[in-house]
Amino acid sequence: MATDASPWVPPDADVPSLRAAVPGCRGCELWAPATQAVFSAGTEGARLMLVGEQPGDVEDRRGEPFVGPAGRVLRDALTDAGVALDDVYLTNAVKHFRFVERGKRRIHKTPGVTHIRACLPWLSAELTAVQPRVVVCLGGTAARAVLGRDAAVGEVRGRLLDEPHGTVLVTAHPSAVLRLRGRDGWQEAYDALVADLRVAAAV
Repeated sequence: MATDASPWVPPDADVPSLRAAVPGCRGCELWAPATQAVFSAGTEGARLMLVGEQPGDVEDRRGEPFVGPAGRVLRDALTDAGVALDDVYLTNAVKHFRFVERGKRRIHKTPGVTHIRACLPWLSAELTAVQPRVVVCLGGTAARAVLGRDAAVGEVRGRLLDEPHGTVLVTAHPSAVLRLRGRDGWQEAYDALVADLRVAAAV
């Protein structure tokens, strides 16, 4: 079983070349049950790179990142933070949807460390191609991929971290905010996400 995407990542490639190459990736077993690889949205030169965990069910079917319910929360938060979508590059630490089937439903399953490591060459190539001013990690899986270590979101959230490859900020994944919609804590969680995005945008 392959556990490294490196053979499928073209060296020194720009974003369009990476996007064209990712459908052929067989760097881990997740490619087989997934509908397709989901790469990124945005262009080189974006000031902010937002890194999520993995595509969800809607993203897997459509082939675009952050187009499901959590993506709508994120886009609303970016707008409320005063961030233009043209300034944002959206991607995920893992490019294929990991799930378990329950009847006709496909239920999200968190990627394992092996999946994060296998997919890291894609993320590293994106960082090199885009050269963002700030990388925003949406949730713990993204933080582990970008920082190369475990990082509890609650401990590092909202702070600008000076990392070897640039400035990094960790915040909650919009899906965690979405789960609170209609319940106590929703507005506070959403406002905290907006505040974190404002910190990143101000750099």
